[in-house]
Amino acid sequence: MLAPLLLAAARSARMRDLVTSVPLTRGVVDRFVAGEDLGAAILAIQELTGDGLKVTLDHLGEDTTDRAQADATRDAYLELFRALSAEGLTAGADASLKLSALGQALPGDGERIALDNARAVASAAQGLGMTITLDMEDHTTVDSTLGILRELRADFPATGVAIQAMLHRTEGDLADLTGAGSRVRLVKGAYAEPESVAFQSKKDVDRAYVRALRMLMEGEGHPMVGSHDPRIIEIALDLANRNGRKPGSYEFQMLYGIRSGEQRRLAESGEDMRVYVPYGSDWYGYFMRRLAERPANLAFFLRSFVSR
Repeated sequence: MLAPLLLAAARSARMRDLVTSVPLTRGVVDRFVAGEDLGAAILAIQELTGDGLKVTLDHLGEDTTDRAQADATRDAYLELFRALSAEGLTAGADASLKLSALGQALPGDGERIALDNARAVASAAQGLGMTITLDMEDHTTVDSTLGILRELRADFPATGVAIQAMLHRTEGDLADLTGAGSRVRLVKGAYAEPESVAFQSKKDVDRAYVRALRMLMEGEGHPMVGSHDPRIIEIALDLANRNGRKPGSYEFQMLYGIRSGEQRRLAESGEDMRVYVPYGSDWYGYFMRRLAERPANLAFFLRSFVSR
């Protein structure tokens, strides 16, 4: 019952001001966010890669309201790449981009601004042996995001995209995204969506996820299984085996700070395991969605206040 309220709060400027003004203990934010600055993010990445894990990096931010802010997000990724290169951390690394942070919703030329900024990031990534993946946001952005994806893939064919199983449209979208080389991160979905466009019950979302996962594993692309659900992980391994897929032709992805032991177990067993590593000062929206996903996350958050 709390999840819809928390997801609504993630979009509320008033709640953002309230939550970010509370002196949260570092343990609360650090559970889900690698750090507020680049130096902290680099340390987290070094620890993860040292344990045999791959990474995808998210400079936190969304709903950009002006061109300067969008360009600053682009520049933050370019700075990140330079830092990764200096530390020898670029090989096999990925960056996750929210197009809304790159200007997608700006009036007039928002989509063109987001595309140009994403091109600049994709070009820098490709030059360092990295890839980029477009995060998917709420259902109103799907057509725009897929349109930008098509344009990016003309020059950067390894560009990935996140697809949300909870949306009714997803199986239709995947019909165009299972070709050779197509990198798709399949997630359940972390936005509050209306019944008209999305499944509402956990059971229906889980079933939709498995249907979508089957399409990806039977296709020619590179499925990226974005789930912490033990049952989904077992189903993914079974589907990979049935379709003759070897580790490296697909991968698992989990969020920083969630099921870390399982992340390492999968990597040690020979699976490609990539950790979604968010960093930056604009952590509020991301943080609230993590609280909404699992009651245990919310309990962890509330205990921080009780213990103060």
